[in-house]
Amino acid sequence: ETNTLPFHPFEMQQGDILRMEKEHQVLKEQLKEAQEKYEQLESRSLEEISALKELLKKSVEETEVSKNELDWLHQDLDIKVKKWQQEKKENQENLKALRNTAKKHTDTNDRYSKTIDEKEKQYNTYLNTYLETSNKLANEKVKLEELIKKSQDDCQECVKRAVTAEMSVLKNWKETEACKLNGIAANAEANLRVLKSWSSSASAAPKLKSQIDSWEIFISNVKKQLEKVEAEYEEKIQMVENGVRNCLAKMETVDLPSP
Repeated sequence: ETNTLPFHPFEMQQGDILRMEKEHQVLKEQLKEAQEKYEQLESRSLEEISALKELLKKSVEETEVSKNELDWLHQDLDIKVKKWQQEKKENQENLKALRNTAKKHTDTNDRYSKTIDEKEKQYNTYLNTYLETSNKLANEKVKLEELIKKSQDDCQECVKRAVTAEMSVLKNWKETEACKLNGIAANAEANLRVLKSWSSSASAAPKLKSQIDSWEIFISNVKKQLEKVEAEYEEKIQMVENGVRNCLAKMETVDLPSP
């Protein structure tokens, strides 16, 4: 027969020990389960720690490499910075030189532009003066050409009048000389007729023959001189008509002594 009464002093109620054993068993199982989980966690943690250590080692190595690379980069950067600063200084100096050169060129261009403007003003002044002078000369040329034409016309008219006057003078001289010689010849022929009428008588003929011959010779000479005078004056008149100048010269006639 089972004793169901509480077991003093361990049980307040009947079954406390059994219940405690069950709870103890449960706790043992829970502890075992926790132990197993702990071991699993520990194993996983060790693996993770090992992996992390490897990662840390790798990271340290990479960090060292990176540090070396960083140092190299710093050195390279320092070199490049120094080079850049040197290039910057050289570029600034070149820029300064270029600015000075540009300023010189600008100043030179300004001087050239000013000179060109002054030359253009001088050119325009000279051109205007030239145009004014040219216009004046053109007008004067037209006037001179008109004067020359008028002078030429006047000269031609004067030449024409001079030719007409010379021809008139020569003709007058010709007519005067011809009239003079014709008068002498007429008088001589009248005297010759008188002598011939006187010589009709036989007694007077021998005495008058020599005089008649002399008058006939005289008349012949007068007619020859008349022909010569008329021919020479006609020649001079023809020369004047053909444009020959300085033909106005009176012919010297020989005074023939009458018998």
